[in-house]
Amino acid sequence: MTRFKRGLRLRIALAFAVFCIVVVGTLGISLYIASDDIEEAHIEQIIEAEMDYLLQRYRERTDFVPMVGSNLEKYIIHDSAEEARLPSYLQGLNYRRYKVFRGPEEVRVAVRRVDGVKFLVAYEIGLHDQRLQELRLLIVLSLLSVVGVALVVGYLLAGVLVKQVTNLAARVRHLAPGDVQGATMIQPGQDEEVAQLAHALDDYQNRISRMLRREQEFTANVSHELRTPITTILTSCELLVPEPSLSKGARVRIGLIEAAATRMGEQLQALLFLAREQALGIMEPVALAECVYEAVEPVCTEIYRKRLTFEVAIEPKAVLTLNRQALHTALVNLLRNAVQYTERGFIRVRFIQNRISVSDSGIGIEPIYLPLLYERFFRGSSQGEGLGIGLAIVKRICDHYGWIIEVDSAPGQGATFHITFP
Repeated sequence: MTRFKRGLRLRIALAFAVFCIVVVGTLGISLYIASDDIEEAHIEQIIEAEMDYLLQRYRERTDFVPMVGSNLEKYIIHDSAEEARLPSYLQGLNYRRYKVFRGPEEVRVAVRRVDGVKFLVAYEIGLHDQRLQELRLLIVLSLLSVVGVALVVGYLLAGVLVKQVTNLAARVRHLAPGDVQGATMIQPGQDEEVAQLAHALDDYQNRISRMLRREQEFTANVSHELRTPITTILTSCELLVPEPSLSKGARVRIGLIEAAATRMGEQLQALLFLAREQALGIMEPVALAECVYEAVEPVCTEIYRKRLTFEVAIEPKAVLTLNRQALHTALVNLLRNAVQYTERGFIRVRFIQNRISVSDSGIGIEPIYLPLLYERFFRGSSQGEGLGIGLAIVKRICDHYGWIIEVDSAPGQGATFHITFP
């Protein structure tokens, strides 16, 4: 939601700033370009005015001697001797307009002849150039100031414009799925467009709520219908075992039936957890070694049949406060996987620094399968039995309770799964 808020607000601010920059920039560029023409026209006006003044005074008095200033020089030349006394940069000028340089300074010269007399006005334009540069600098600084002000003002205005949207987003963020009891996104004073969005969110929330209710009813019914025959099978097995007339082989088969029914019940519970993401129990102090021995019971027969070495390197006093059923379900799936993919060697469980590790000496995991390891129904090998949901269940449990699961493995060198507790 933060990215959405910043992005929308920033885009509005940028749009406002771009609009101001285009408008003010167009005016600034126009003034920047026109300023040169304005100064040129001003210079021409000054030179023409001085030339007219010079001609007027000469007509009034033919012996008039014009004054020579620092940036304005006026001369009346009657013959070549007077021409020779002119500054070198003004000698030999006969046309109407000139641009000459006195050192680094540019000088504009106007020449006019009347009745054989040459009139010359030279005007140094250094002050005009300085003023033009100052004007252009002022235009650039003004444009930059407008950019900054437009961004700040645009950002503040954008905050006002998107306030209703951000408030709506905050309400949606704190609304739990299916929580529609008296909750509505429509609030008094909302703009028409925001009200339409709020109405659409309310409608979507209602559809989600109905879907969740249907899913919960379905999973509850499935859970009840499946647990009932499993309970019946387990009860029948418990009642059959004490019968003295049963042969040894029949007792073994009853044990297999009971183990299969128990495993089916565990898988049913795990599948319901995957579907509904409900907690598997309460938080309580758990003796880790005891939990490991309980989790390995369903696969003890397979460990004995394969003659695997089962090691538990956990201190009897190692206790963590967590969800016992969740840890039990995770360990059952990890141990079952370890036994399925190990034909000789060992199964080892260790606990060091809030991390429990389940290691085996089995076939290992191919590197290309590691990214898909926690996908539902994915199996990296045809060896063993199962639906391919064991590791998906473990990953979902870890994500649900904030545990971190990692794996170290190489083909032919076994695998080690680590669960780190917060």
